[in-house]
Amino acid sequence: MDTYSILRQFADSWVLLAMFSFFIGVAVYAFWPSMSEDRKQASMIPFRNDKPAGSACADCTGDCSKLSQRLEDLTDA
Repeated sequence: MDTYSILRQFADSWVLLAMFSFFIGVAVYAFWPSMSEDRKQASMIPFRNDKPAGSACADCTGDCSKLSQRLEDLTDA
């Protein structure tokens, strides 16, 4: 048997099994019950710095109106 055939058979069997095992391991790790808080925090990343529209914060400095005006100017341009 030549080298190509040996490596091909090895890749078709054991390497495929190793990659599948790695995939299953990562999936089990990702959905393990103790990871639920990490998944929840990761899902909220896009909204982490958002403030509700139209609400005044207790420590508001009034810069929100300047920011909204600047955003309107940028979208009009």
